Amino acid sequence: MRICSIASGSSGNCIYVGSEATHLLVDVGISGKRTEEGLKGLDLSMRDIDGILITHEHADHIAGLGVLGRKYGVPIYATAGTIEAIRNTSSVGELPEELFHVIRADEKLIIKDLTCNPVAISHDAAEPVAYRISHGKKKVGIVTDLGTYNDYTVESLRGMNALLLEANHDVNMLQVGRYPYYLKQRILGDRGHLSNERAGQLLCELLNEELEAVILGHLSQENNLPELAYEAVRVEVTMACGKDGEEDRKKPPIGFSDFPMYVASRSRPSEAIRL
Repeated sequence: MRICSIASGSSGNCIYVGSEATHLLVDVGISGKRTEEGLKGLDLSMRDIDGILITHEHADHIAGLGVLGRKYGVPIYATAGTIEAIRNTSSVGELPEELFHVIRADEKLIIKDLTCNPVAISHDAAEPVAYRISHGKKKVGIVTDLGTYNDYTVESLRGMNALLLEANHDVNMLQVGRYPYYLKQRILGDRGHLSNERAGQLLCELLNEELEAVILGHLSQENNLPELAYEAVRVEVTMACGKDGEEDRKKPPIGFSDFPMYVASRSRPSEAIRL
């Protein structure tokens, strides 16, 4: 099983997850050309793709959907609310009705030898979801665009072998930045985006002995830096693991040094992680 971030950030998101037999994309928020170039680096093409899983209808997640859907006829999986919103997005254009397949949070979807479990999330979209995808005993979680998380989120994502987790913004950069007040409040709200610190706190809840890799994704171009995201998450995990004199805190089963962590690039594919 492999996972690769083809692009991740506020300007566009596209994630590949696959096995030897099955190849999926989660979101296509970049151009068709960039998507195809990213797949080429994995020795794949769009003709190998068995399905496109959509998290929600915002442009940075569906910008390439119309072109790729019409050209290749790839099945598109999304919630009913998301499908309706996509159909009402003029920039996507017309897509054949038969390409759309309705999914529901917490209902298992099997695509060849991959099992996909949509997970409801809190974001200002019609009916957004994250995804848990498994092949045999290996499990990957793809979790972006959530303003907050709760016990349901944590339970839905326990036991992952790899995680792509949103670390959208540095709170201070956002607060002093040039965004208008209403947009800052939207991003900081419960239906906005996870800050670096909150991403670290969620990761602490999800640490397990089988975790092989973490990818921090969906970084804001205006309100974050890769090194800030990495360090803020590292600090949260280190503190939660009882280091730096905090021995009395509840300790997760593993610490920060037990798994590699990467920051996904918005402009180029990440290294493919093989589980």
